[in-house]
Amino acid sequence: MKPNTLAILLAGITVLSWSTVATAFKISLRYLTYFEMLLVASCTALLFFAAVLTFQRKWKLVVSLPARQWGYFALLGLLNPVIYYLVLFKAYDLLPAQAAQPINYAWPIVLLFMLALFDRQPIPFRKYIGMFISLGGVVLISVGTGPSTGIHTPLSGLLLAGLSAFLWGGYWMLNNRTKDKTDGTVALFAGFLFGSLYLLAGAAVTGVQLRTLTGILSGMYVGAFEMGIPFLCFGLALRKTSNPTLINQLCFLSPFLSLFFISMILGETVIPTTYIGLVLIVAGIMFNQSVKTSNEPSKNAPISD
Repeated sequence: MKPNTLAILLAGITVLSWSTVATAFKISLRYLTYFEMLLVASCTALLFFAAVLTFQRKWKLVVSLPARQWGYFALLGLLNPVIYYLVLFKAYDLLPAQAAQPINYAWPIVLLFMLALFDRQPIPFRKYIGMFISLGGVVLISVGTGPSTGIHTPLSGLLLAGLSAFLWGGYWMLNNRTKDKTDGTVALFAGFLFGSLYLLAGAAVTGVQLRTLTGILSGMYVGAFEMGIPFLCFGLALRKTSNPTLINQLCFLSPFLSLFFISMILGETVIPTTYIGLVLIVAGIMFNQSVKTSNEPSKNAPISD
């Protein structure tokens, strides 16, 4: 198979994976608390990356990590998967999927502010146009899914969905600083190793009740298709392709396909303002990519070695 063909295939797997996870979140939350879902998902992702390391014969890279790097990943693992996904899953617990998913997807716009504030990367004037377009989409979704439509969207859920975008932007910014120093799979394994240990410690203190097989399997699905497989496939796609822009742009299909699954499987009636708001969010992000001037991401896959 030609490299570019393989890259498109891998990108397609990534898109399909991310397209289904919003629906999977809501299904899993029927049987598990948001903490229990994260515990199962994180441990599943950890086992997945361990299997990949074994297949790639990269355990020697894990063993050779210096103590300073382990300390860094201990901090990074607290941010992702622990804090970020606890906030995101709680937002999904409070909101309909059609509201939580697009708001979280606006994280690249948030990242522009964070890069300007912490890394002193100036924001080109034209990018403010894209930022306002995307933020307008967030506002439209937040206002559109209100009491007048019969959809319950508590303010706390909307704030948590917005906070998740800030947390993911922060994670990307911190992680991006070491992606050239540490193998991508090793970095993912190390982060999820610490994250899973933190969650297991929390479970020992608070207690969990994983009583249903359906709940456990749905949590495992989240771990595999939100945290594991798409990250690996996206990184491989970028390495195989001669046209990374095409791979990046293909990933913008995922939020729209996600709304289809939300409607068909969850039975949510996706209202017009949600579609319009998502179009605005994606349009703003794509506009800003067209004037890209610094090392910025295009999708929530911060590691691609």
